[in-house]
Amino acid sequence: MYVFFIVLIVIASFLIILTVLAQNPKSGMAANFGASNQVMGVRQTADFLEKLTWGLAVAIVVLSLAATMAMPRADIARSNDALQEAIENQTEGIQNFQLQNTGATAPAAETPAPVPTPAEETPAQ
Repeated sequence: MYVFFIVLIVIASFLIILTVLAQNPKSGMAANFGASNQVMGVRQTADFLEKLTWGLAVAIVVLSLAATMAMPRADIARSNDALQEAIENQTEGIQNFQLQNTGATAPAAETPAPVPTPAEETPAQ
């Protein structure tokens, strides 16, 4: 079912590209040189293409949500594990890069000393 939704999304995406390219621009420099768009039903075609574009955009959003709901749970878990591993590798790489550029050694696993709040500080006499 998931693959079916993906195929429908690809088809709708291709169709929306074609409908956007088929539409006449409503403003800009080209509109100044063209004749009126309301001659012999051209305006009705433009309305149809605009409605088709909006319909395909809504269809892509709905199909994307449906594809997300139909995605197999095993694929989701595998994707989450891979994402978590990539985040950890990137964090380690950033820390190693910072250590190499500063010439410092890796920090020891110590708990930082608590920072006194202004209420805990005593004024100097």
